[in-house]
Amino acid sequence: MALDAGAEIHYDTRRDPKDCHIIAAGPKESSAVAFGEIFHTDHPNHVTFQLNDKLAPGAYSYLIIIDGIGLICTCLWRQQKKTSRYLNETIAWYEQHYDLNRRPIKRVGGKGDFSLPDKYVHEGRYYVGEAGGLQDFMWGFGMRYAVTSGVMAAKAVLGECDYESEVRGRLVPLVRASAVNRFLMNRVGNRGFKMVANHWMRDQRKKGDGLVFMRWVYKPGLIRRMLWPVVRLGMLRRKQLADGRMVSRMPFRKALSRDAWEPSARGNEIAEHWNLVRKGGGKTSFSENDA
Repeated sequence: MALDAGAEIHYDTRRDPKDCHIIAAGPKESSAVAFGEIFHTDHPNHVTFQLNDKLAPGAYSYLIIIDGIGLICTCLWRQQKKTSRYLNETIAWYEQHYDLNRRPIKRVGGKGDFSLPDKYVHEGRYYVGEAGGLQDFMWGFGMRYAVTSGVMAAKAVLGECDYESEVRGRLVPLVRASAVNRFLMNRVGNRGFKMVANHWMRDQRKKGDGLVFMRWVYKPGLIRRMLWPVVRLGMLRRKQLADGRMVSRMPFRKALSRDAWEPSARGNEIAEHWNLVRKGGGKTSFSENDA
């Protein structure tokens, strides 16, 4: 559809944002990071999601296996030193609970920056996805926000809608609700995570659908609207970006005292094994300085 409308795709090229109508590239700073390992496995297709404040400070880890290829990833919402220990210990945990027969391929990493801008149209340019702060503060995802806001921006360019109004009416309330959820998550540890998970599972057994609870969590109701001013003042900081926009940004939180721990014997073994894999050609897309 986009190609039929005249869109052109250019690979391996960089364009000055000043020459673009729609900006999708996110900021270069970090509010959170994620590290993972991709590997071969004999385990059947599977997905596991885990809340664990030690292995994934303030966040979560997950295991995804599809057709013999697995990914173990841990997300860090507090800034840490020696970040590879979190991935190594997370891998050790999943190996303890699943028969993976893991054969590493490569290690990957990524980062996200979370902010809410004052305006979504700036100097005639439309800011979508992460560039527009349209992503989930709670879990860090944002593909649906990116696609939805991209469609809105394209329609605005064609004169079919008012982008600022559409974003503020349809997406911003959900983003604010996720920011409130993140504010609350920052104030609990494993005990709080366990209470939430148990309630989630009870609700799923009762209703036969785990998404019902998640829809409630993201519903921008009265309580979350009342908490929003507290969240804005307590968690976000005002900042002017390089392009001149003003945003309310969530900085990368500092480590807590409970984040100081030594790797296990198995974690050290996994680290040593990865060093051998890396020397044999295994790739790493992040360093210890990335978090």
